[in-house]
Amino acid sequence: MSLKAKVALVTGSTSGIGLAIARAFAAEGCSVMLNGFGDAAAIARLTDEIAATHGVKAAYNGADMSKPAEIETLVADTASRLGGVDILVNNAGIQHVAPVEAFPTEKWNAIIAVNLSSSFHTIHAALPLMKQKRWGRIINVASTHGLVASAQKSAYVAAKHGIIGLTKVVGLECADTGVTCNAICPGWVLTPLVQAQIDARAKAQGISVEQASKELLSEKQPQLQFTKPEQIAALAVFLASDAASNMQGTQLVSDGGWTAQ
Repeated sequence: MSLKAKVALVTGSTSGIGLAIARAFAAEGCSVMLNGFGDAAAIARLTDEIAATHGVKAAYNGADMSKPAEIETLVADTASRLGGVDILVNNAGIQHVAPVEAFPTEKWNAIIAVNLSSSFHTIHAALPLMKQKRWGRIINVASTHGLVASAQKSAYVAAKHGIIGLTKVVGLECADTGVTCNAICPGWVLTPLVQAQIDARAKAQGISVEQASKELLSEKQPQLQFTKPEQIAALAVFLASDAASNMQGTQLVSDGGWTAQ
């Protein structure tokens, strides 16, 4: 079945992986709701460009993904303006790096709220709409850190492990409803979030950004190359397709060999 005329809501989609996913669904003929932070004029140009390029509706809602009431409004706004929520991609995420004993409580709470709890709230609001149509696709962008851990990332790793668990539960609960729920686990993807970590590493160690990038990859990804946002977007489109209709509560991993070690 074609995805044309479906409606995709993608959180955290004004840049990076989320934007690539939104563009990929628009290319399939889906109307798309963008969400995230950024300059208002730039976001307006972005939605206009997506709509003009692909001949679809493209809209934006700046809901703060740490606030349940705004998340509920985001889902309702998508349904009202675009005609439903057929595909939900939970991609919003933030990061902070510090040892557990030095990890600020407010940073822990913020990361859990955005990286984990927001996905519960979007699913909670969108799932009834999908069940009414007996068709829906929930795609949670987790991480390799949903499967393994790295030091100094307690909140991020906890949240992404939680996403994998949430994906399994929702998948089981939706098994006979026409709705699927699956996750994608990227390794290092060169997004603004990862670039910030590279820049911080370079500054802390007094090395070039290029060297910091190489060291980051060599520690984790044997292929020594970043996964591209467009590759993650292609996996998302696959999970929404008929080819993946019997996939439920599982995850696809694209990590350059990280978790094979």
